[in-house]
Amino acid sequence: MAPPTDATRRSAPDAALFPEITPYATGRVALDAVHTLRWEACGNPAGVPLVFLHGGPGGGCLPHHRRYYDPAFWNIVLYDQRGAGRSTPVAALADNTTPHLVADLERLREALGVERWLVFGGSWGATLALAYAQAHPQRVLGLVLRGVFLATAREIDWFMHGMRTIFPEAWDAFAGFLPPDERADLLRSYYRRLTDPDPAVHLPAAHAWDRYESACSTLLPQAEATARFDGDTAALAIARIEAHYFVHQGFLAPDQLLQGVPAIRHLPCTIVQGRYDVVCPPVTADALARAWPEAEYVVVPDAGHSVREPGITRELIAAVRRMQARLG
Repeated sequence: MAPPTDATRRSAPDAALFPEITPYATGRVALDAVHTLRWEACGNPAGVPLVFLHGGPGGGCLPHHRRYYDPAFWNIVLYDQRGAGRSTPVAALADNTTPHLVADLERLREALGVERWLVFGGSWGATLALAYAQAHPQRVLGLVLRGVFLATAREIDWFMHGMRTIFPEAWDAFAGFLPPDERADLLRSYYRRLTDPDPAVHLPAAHAWDRYESACSTLLPQAEATARFDGDTAALAIARIEAHYFVHQGFLAPDQLLQGVPAIRHLPCTIVQGRYDVVCPPVTADALARAWPEAEYVVVPDAGHSVREPGITRELIAAVRRMQARLG
């Protein structure tokens, strides 16, 4: 099945995607005494397995995440990571670390009887994709990465402070949400509020965090990019879990993911990066591409960070189609 051509593509963010699709199967995996993971599968049950890793961390999956891949060829698996989306409990931080998420993905693979799969992830999803592939390279057919984030201290500092260079109004609102005596350490101050048990404390902080990130995520303003965090549950999950991972440096050793590239250089990989990505600037994707010269590196000249940027959508679909030709 072919996606719409340029002649039929409309201005709506989803117009270039494959048609809407519903899962042929859904389920849950009990991870431990606290966490339960929710998954779904779409497309061809006998097709080549592909797993989608959402961003955040804490972002959860949405229906449009099913539509970047040919459903006649791929067996498309989507799942919500610990604390995100329809996994339970939502916004929970206990035993929520990168090693836990890597182990969860491997446990899901085993539960579904998948031998190997293509791993597709953007932003934090790219972080987790790299961590998983480096831990389990024998289980990976290849990777498609978008808006690369390596969870380094430099990137976290850029998110908390550097984005004001491009979006000073958004940053002023983000920092200005906090009382003056809490602004010396924005991350720790937000983390204290986001983990406060009182909704009157954590919910306003969550919405302030999400407004800041959303405002910086697209080249031009897009209502669709911000609407998903209007609800309290989704807003709290992504803000609280992101802050949790940022405070702990992504639960990764310094430069762990770059240093781990030699273990996966034999795998096919496409990196798709928006030239004007402010949330995850191109310098990070460029560093990954330099460490991984075999990878295909595509810079979209008219795009920011969001997966819903038209140029990002176009290049992701093309990247998966090239993987399909390679694997088919």
